[in-house]
Amino acid sequence: MNRKLLVLPALLGVMTPLLTGCGGSGGGSGGGKAIVVGTTDSIELTKDNPAPLDPATSYDSATWNIFYNTFQMLLTYQRGSTTPTPDAAKDCHYTDVSVLTYQCTMRENQKFSNGDPLTAQDVKFSVDRMQKINWPTGPASLISGVKSVDAPDDKTVVFHLKAPDATFPAKLATPAAAIVDKKVYSPDKPYNGFHLIGSGPYTMDSFVQAKQGEFSKNTNYGGTLKVNNGAIELKLFADSHKMESALRSGQIDVMARTLSPDQIGTLLSSNDPEVKLTESPGGEARYLFLNTEAPSLKNVAVRKAMAQLIDRQAITRDVYKRTADPLYSVIPQGITTHTNSFYNTYKDPSVPLAKADLRNAGITDKVSVTINYRRDTGGTMNKAEAEAIAAQLNASGLFDVATKDEQWNTFLKKASQREYDVFAISWLPDFPDPDNYIAPFFDKDNFLNLAYNNKTIENTLLPATRRQAERGATTADFTKAQNLIAADVPMLPLWQGKQYIAARSDITGVEWALNSSTTTQFWELGRGKS
Repeated sequence: MNRKLLVLPALLGVMTPLLTGCGGSGGGSGGGKAIVVGTTDSIELTKDNPAPLDPATSYDSATWNIFYNTFQMLLTYQRGSTTPTPDAAKDCHYTDVSVLTYQCTMRENQKFSNGDPLTAQDVKFSVDRMQKINWPTGPASLISGVKSVDAPDDKTVVFHLKAPDATFPAKLATPAAAIVDKKVYSPDKPYNGFHLIGSGPYTMDSFVQAKQGEFSKNTNYGGTLKVNNGAIELKLFADSHKMESALRSGQIDVMARTLSPDQIGTLLSSNDPEVKLTESPGGEARYLFLNTEAPSLKNVAVRKAMAQLIDRQAITRDVYKRTADPLYSVIPQGITTHTNSFYNTYKDPSVPLAKADLRNAGITDKVSVTINYRRDTGGTMNKAEAEAIAAQLNASGLFDVATKDEQWNTFLKKASQREYDVFAISWLPDFPDPDNYIAPFFDKDNFLNLAYNNKTIENTLLPATRRQAERGATTADFTKAQNLIAADVPMLPLWQGKQYIAARSDITGVEWALNSSTTTQFWELGRGKS
């Protein structure tokens, strides 16, 4: 019997399940044996990353996977919706026609997992703290548009914005606005170690680096999400094939990030009645960033030549086995305002055109660059991808490209300090809006501290789009931004990924468990007939 499960969203973040085989997608029990979730995500405590589970310092998919399940935000996304709705708050709205003041009223009797009361003062404390710590590779840039926060009483919190921002409610639904306990967290220093206190659906009971994390249902949670299990055990694997073996043997119940392309192909064609696979379009985008102040890349002709040579079709075919799709703009397909700006500018790969770009700029020698990438964990293909790109560029006779890997925290730190010529990252959206594919990289105070800056994008286009509550009305401005990026080539979009999650046949809610950011929403998982 075919037990594969295919999920096709009508819109990014809106999940519309289509099942093949038999059975339904009923809910599970809220108690019983812990559901064991496998992942190849790596969360490490290092000198450069002393507080990996502090929302003020961590801005990556592995930690946010935990934050979404353990911290509460004022707003959240209900199943099937791309519009943020109240969670810790019971109501949020703009208070004036200028769209510069946003006010939330708190739910009654909110508590942190340790029993401390959660009030509007904790919300103010959390946002002020995020901005004060302003960790170099943290998410503070998401709320940099907040001018000040007031908490006139325990139930009311008021945000004063520097400029109108239609995306602000969505930003409040991310861990950049995670509510922390003012009695536990320092106002200006990270909470070091593997510790956290939140008010979300789960309490973290323990965490052991490279091994596992244990989470139990937070009995103090007073938000709107329905929790379908009593406990989650997160198992960390260094090898995705060992994770798959654990799933097939029943040692784990679910496996999400990251499956290698060959595993995905095997699971898609499998008729194993005990394992089902969920596939859905995703918002993940893979980018190659070019340091525009590096000596070898200062000349835009070099960057244009690279754009003219890279063959995305070959990368997605040969490296990713068609589990990803070629991407020709910073904003992926499926997101409002997407346009194929890079394809429109550079067309198909062409060595003669790339050579002409360089010769017209007076460049006759081979251009030497190094591509840096995050060291592979589990099923990632970062090394194979970097080597494939280097081979394409070198085959042209125009470049001399080397590749080098780095451990994640070191990699991110060096990237933000502009120590690399070229580096590759995968981007998972904080919220499904075109702003979140442009602003994190090309707005003021972007979290990667890129050398490239474009005043038209920063001062004109992004502010104009944020004044538009109707996001379809932003198409002209976002199209201009995409075209400017394609013309200047501070980055090269490579591909956009699909989402995959596999589970044992007795696990329910799998089709709802991944959100558009590839976060595993623990609360959706249950145990029962699937």
